[in-house]
Amino acid sequence: MKNVVDLIARLFLSFMFLYEAYDSIYYFQTTKEKMTDYYITWHQELLLVGSIIFLILGGLMLLTGYRAKLGAFLLICYWAPVSFILHSFWNDPPDQRRLQAILFMKDLAIVGGLLMVWVNGAGKYSIRRLFATSRAPR
Repeated sequence: MKNVVDLIARLFLSFMFLYEAYDSIYYFQTTKEKMTDYYITWHQELLLVGSIIFLILGGLMLLTGYRAKLGAFLLICYWAPVSFILHSFWNDPPDQRRLQAILFMKDLAIVGGLLMVWVNGAGKYSIRRLFATSRAPR
């Protein structure tokens, strides 16, 4: 049962990050404008392309279970700073503070899930384990 839940958790996490990558590519210019709204003006294209690469690589590694720990680390490197920038509820006006606090806590829960993958690995159902247990014919 634990192995099945590990697989399902990895699938849910990876789809979220792969969708984030798709959204950032599809709305590239809008995402750059949003970065400007949050005062991220230093090498916007480099940061955006780098984050898309982190999202795709990390999401695929998490999805397949191949180097899932590295994938989780890449996603944490992206997600944790973005959470503090986008959902800084302590700086928001009182009418927005509650919603932003909830969104920030949601992002912390996602980081917690990634930390669990980083520490525990991909589990039994992963491409890496498939490669390790299969034998080449003689």
